[in-house]
Formats: sequence, structure tokens, C-alpha cells
Amino acid sequence: MTYAKYSASGNDFVIFHTFIEKDYSQEAVKYCNRNEGIGADGFVALVPSNEADFKWLFYNSDGSEASMCGNATRAVAHYAFNNGLANSSMKFITQAGLIESHVEENIVETQMTKPIVIKEPFEQEGLTWYLIDTGVPHLVTLADDLENYDHDLCSKMRYEHNANVNFAKVEKNGTLKVRTYERGVEGETLACGTGMVACFLRANDLGLIKEKAFVYPKSNEELTISKIDEKIYFKGAVKKVFTTTV
Repeated sequence: MTYAKYSASGNDFVIFHTFIEKDYSQEAVKYCNRNEGIGADGFVALVPSNEADFKWLFYNSDGSEASMCGNATRAVAHYAFNNGLANSSMKFITQAGLIESHVEENIVETQMTKPIVIKEPFEQEGLTWYLIDTGVPHLVTLADDLENYDHDLCSKMRYEHNANVNFAKVEKNGTLKVRTYERGVEGETLACGTGMVACFLRANDLGLIKEKAFVYPKSNEELTISKIDEKIYFKGAVKKVFTTTV
């Protein structure tokens, strides 16, 4: 089998396409292993679809399935276009719904799924939290200092609420910085697309940032999130790291 490794803002994925739709959870565990495999946060199989250009089967590095991953949509779109699976503007099916992406060289923009507020702001562990589904559930807290990010607290909150956990900070220039603890990886990743969108929506609802903002995850790569007529667009560069045959 031939696999491609992609990085989208530091979030990395093993991607391949096949005609066979089946459970690839064991392959995800094997090839996402950073010591004995290819090494990645997620594993994506692209399979045929009668309703769109293709359908994806997405797995976290521990083999668990995820409905959505914002950075992966951009990596997968680039892979699909460059492997002749779709045109530069494409539609594909995820468990969270239909995704639309557009590829222009190494820049990919995705229209995200409609966000759903799960729980209004609440207090816990001395912090104010907001729980929203941007394809997958995310807890968001706004912090004055991202060094306040607490791995043990994130782990506790993740299991209690079954959600990814985000610490976000709005800078004076209107940009947003985000740190994310991801389910399935069970630790902090260099970037999380759905997490950045969740933080953007929270900050925008509070009037702290505009309808379009630059967002920086832990990798410090620049991404753009826009809110246009209640639709959310997520844009940034992706990188094909390598292709390998196993």
C-alpha cells in the first residue's frame, strides 16, 4: 500500500485512497505510531461515494473514530486534488456531514460544518468554560496567559465532558492564539482545526475579535477563520511531507 504523510499547521496525518470500505482502526494504530510506524495524529482512508467526490474514514492515532477534523479536511483536499480524485473545488462526506474545500496550490480553504452550542458558559475548576460542537465537541476557556495551559486539568475535563479542551488568548492586535488537548491523541497537538474554530466563535460572540481573524495554534503557523452569513471558513497552508510504500 502507498501512503502519504501530510502536515496541516503541525497536525499530521497518514492518508491513502482505496475502493475497500472497512474498519481501518488497527491500521491507524499501527501506522500512526511514532516509534514503529509512519507517525501521525490521524489516519484517513478515502473511499468512493455516490453522493460526493469521495467519502473519508477518519481515525485518531489510538484507533478511535472521529466525526470531523478541520486540519485533516485541508490535507485530504490537497491529497485528493493531486491524486486526481477531485477537482480543485470538491465535496466529500465525513461523519459530521458534507464538507466543501477549495485548493489553490498549497493553500486550502474549507467550509466548516454548522456549529452547535452544547452547553452555555459554566464555571469549573476556577475557569469559565463554553462547550460547542464544531464537527466534534470542544471545551473553550479564554486565558490571559497560555502558559496557564494545564495538561492534567485538560485530561480531567476531556473525560468528564467527552470533549477536546482548548485554552485561547485574544491578542491586542485582534489575533487569536490557541492550545488544544485532543481526544484520541490524549495530549496536546500542534494544531486542531475544529478547536481553533470553536475558540474563534467564542471570542467572536464576546465581541473580542472581528468576523475574520488570524489564528495561531501551538505550531505558530498562521491560519485564517472567517464568518460570512453564519458560514465558517477555515483557510491555511498544508504540506505534503512524503509518500511511502509499505
